[in-house]
This record gives sequence, structure tokens and C-alpha cells, in this order.
Amino acid sequence: MIGVFDSGFGGLTIHRALIDALPEHDFVYFGDNINSPYGTREPLDVLNLTCNGMQRLIDEGCTVMIAACNTAAAVSMRWIQQQWLPALYLKDSVKRNALSIVVPTIEAATGLDWYEEKRLHDGMPQGAVIAVFATARTVATKTYPFEIRKRRPDINVVQQACPALAGAIEAGAPREKLHALVAEYTNTLMAQLGGRAPESVILGCTHYPLVADIFAECLPAGMPIIHQPETTAAALVTYLQRHPEYKVGMNGKRKFLSTGYSPDALGLIEKFWGAPIEFDRA
Repeated sequence: MIGVFDSGFGGLTIHRALIDALPEHDFVYFGDNINSPYGTREPLDVLNLTCNGMQRLIDEGCTVMIAACNTAAAVSMRWIQQQWLPALYLKDSVKRNALSIVVPTIEAATGLDWYEEKRLHDGMPQGAVIAVFATARTVATKTYPFEIRKRRPDINVVQQACPALAGAIEAGAPREKLHALVAEYTNTLMAQLGGRAPESVILGCTHYPLVADIFAECLPAGMPIIHQPETTAAALVTYLQRHPEYKVGMNGKRKFLSTGYSPDALGLIEKFWGAPIEFDRA
């Protein structure tokens, strides 16, 4: 089974794309809504919550897990992959892996494979600017500037923290409030750039695609936005083709888990999903 973990509802944007790309595979989604948003939490808190979420997915029988939360991935993924999962393997000899949505996003932003470094690419001109909208914690890790400039040192990465946005989406805030928040953050970023339009934009929180239309309204017309759901789905398809040793199930099973959420958010979520979603209490 494939597990998708997020701090709340945002990971459903990733989950939808994964199901569309791999409809025959078994999936379980776990949203830690009661502790959302992660973007305002301390790193150790994020690490512990992410490990708890991954453990729940393992308990559900998952062998491949997606950290569909940029904050969880930026703070926790390296330790989970290098320390936590190997320790579990020593206990039960079950092969598992946890994958980060950050990796395919960096690849899409730079036009380079994750393992390539310092090579120019025709898809992005020298001196280009990539804008990143993310939670305060993700911005503080500097993951996106570091990983992008590691591969393309000629690219300028400008980050904009959006501390209230994910929480507002989780709480089911009205569209007017969401629009005001996005407008505030996009205006602040454009002021940083002196009015220059970036070459592309990363929505570095999986909640943000739920209001991608508002970002499109507030950003310069025609601004290319790198969509994490599509890049993550394509990366997972390739990964599973390369690693048939993972037993993920091919019966089209679906399960949705949540630690508890605001019913006010269901309207936006079900509009995005296209149907009601039944969550089991985790």
C-alpha cells in the first residue's frame, strides 16, 4: 500500500494526482489536521509529528510513503530516510521508503535531475528568479534556495513566508479572507523584487494549490506556477517502475484517515476533490 501523509487537508492535492496517475494501486491518506498547521511549529515538534504520521501509515501496511507536506519534508525527511527507517528495518526486515515532494519540485524548478549539480539548462535563463511561497518553517529551513542554487547557482531564489494561509485554509476561512492573505503575500514578494516578475513560482505548501486560482489572480498575468501534485505523481510513477520490490497492492483500495478537522473546510476540500470524502478518525 502507498501512504500519503500531510499535516492536514493540503496533501489531498498530492493524493488526487497520485490516484489519477496510479488508479489501480492501493492508497491510504493520513491527515494530522488536529495538529495543523506544522509551519508555525518548532523543528523537533515537526519531526516527532511526522514520525508519528509515518508510523500510522506503516501500521496500515504501507511500504512506500509520501511526505505530502513541505514543512514535514524539509524538516524531517533526511533523518527519517537515513536514521528512522533503517532502524525499523533492523527490527522487522521489511523494506520501506519515504519519499519527499521537495525532490521532484527541485527537479522541475531547475530542469535537472536531483543528482545533477551545477549545470546550466536551456529551460531557465541565467540570472532567472524563482519565487517560493511557503510556510514560515519551510522558509526558515532554506531548503528551496539551497537545493536550487546547489544545482543552478545562477538562479536567484526569493522566498515569501505565508504564516497564516495554511491555517486559514484548514479552518475553512471564507474566500474573501483567503484572497486578502494571498494578495498580502504576493504584494510583499513583488515589492522585494522591485516589481520585476519572477520567471516561475513554486507554491511550496500543499495547501496552496487549493487556492491556486487566487495566486494566479494576484500574480502577474501568465506567471508559470510549478505544480507539486503533477511533478510528484510523475516522480512516483517512475520510482515504482524502478523499484518493483516494494509491495504496494494493486486492488484500487482507498482509505482516508484524519486526527480531526473543522467541518467548515469541507466545502473547499470536496469542491477540489469532486465528491464527498469519508474520513475515519485516527
